Amino acid sequence: MPNGDNWQGDVLRELRGGAPQQPVPEQPLPGAAAPEQPGRPVQGPAYSHPPQQPSTDAPAHHRQQEHTARQQQPAGAARRATPDSRPVLDKRLASAALKPRHGEAFAARALRAVRRTVSSSAAREVAGAAATAEALQQAVTTGRQIAVTSIRGGSGKTTVTALLGATYAHYRQDPVLVVEADPALGSLPLRVGAQALRWTTGDLAGLVEPQMSLLDVTGYLVQLPGNAWLLPGSQGQVGAMLDTKAYERVMVSLRRYFGVTVVDCETLPAEVARTALSAAQARVLTVPATLEGVASTRAVLEWMRNLPRHVLASTVVVLTEIAPHSGLDLRKATEELTAAGATVAVLPYDRHLAAGGTIRTELLARATRDAVARLAAEVFQLSQKQR
Repeated sequence: MPNGDNWQGDVLRELRGGAPQQPVPEQPLPGAAAPEQPGRPVQGPAYSHPPQQPSTDAPAHHRQQEHTARQQQPAGAARRATPDSRPVLDKRLASAALKPRHGEAFAARALRAVRRTVSSSAAREVAGAAATAEALQQAVTTGRQIAVTSIRGGSGKTTVTALLGATYAHYRQDPVLVVEADPALGSLPLRVGAQALRWTTGDLAGLVEPQMSLLDVTGYLVQLPGNAWLLPGSQGQVGAMLDTKAYERVMVSLRRYFGVTVVDCETLPAEVARTALSAAQARVLTVPATLEGVASTRAVLEWMRNLPRHVLASTVVVLTEIAPHSGLDLRKATEELTAAGATVAVLPYDRHLAAGGTIRTELLARATRDAVARLAAEVFQLSQKQR
């Protein structure tokens, strides 16, 4: 992964595969914002409505962007036929979903509101939220890539990816990208609220070129709430594959367009997941808050000690409570994993997240919203320490 002052020159050399080129002067990210945005809300990520997605027929401006992008391909480059748009969820299946529940019971919300009214904690909460917002709004000169993975399924990996993407999109004004690098029937499009998919990571590997503008690139992506986009790994097809070279080509090419990219990786030790972890500036390892999950993670952390020191130093282990009562002492589990050299965070149980389906951040429990904001800030700060 290119980095440092000559990162754009590295991009051109990797994409063209030819003789070394002269370094290109670094340019600011398209749409990059100042570190602070006065007046932005600091309560946490929130969007009240599911994102509006294109119908099965692409809008005119998307078709124009696709046409423009294809015209910009080098002479002799392979021309890809425009794939059909496919719905993320069949309408008959969607009708089976119940009304989403709030992540926290009404009685618990009411009790917390009363306690907050009669205590002096409100000022501390506001100060903490302001500090988190300031950390999340720091400016970047080159795109930060954050890889999210796990060592087993059902650990909340995709949920954490979706939550991080929504948080960065809420707080930041530069473009945010969420990438699905787990094409085997991954659920990320459903979790972020996408309605239809067209282009995938594998498709974009053969289309993206360095001379494209941000507008050209986003014509191939699914727009999400805020200044965020999704790049799916597949169209929900069984047996879809993503090879390492295609992933590397896409990630190297897209880095300059987006301030933050969050990647939903395959579970370890898959090849693309290892590539994503090594190329990212920060890593998140999700772990179910169970005795088995903590034991397995301890072994993985011991293995990571043999990797370059910055890999473990820039990794956050997230203990996800997938049930109301995990039967695990979270404090002791956190101490054990911290002793192994990792930064540890806890994502508390949330009824809304546990139900699956599209995540509506306004329905998350307050404890979940606060935990996600702190996690996003911590991971982002770790990514800033890596070039």
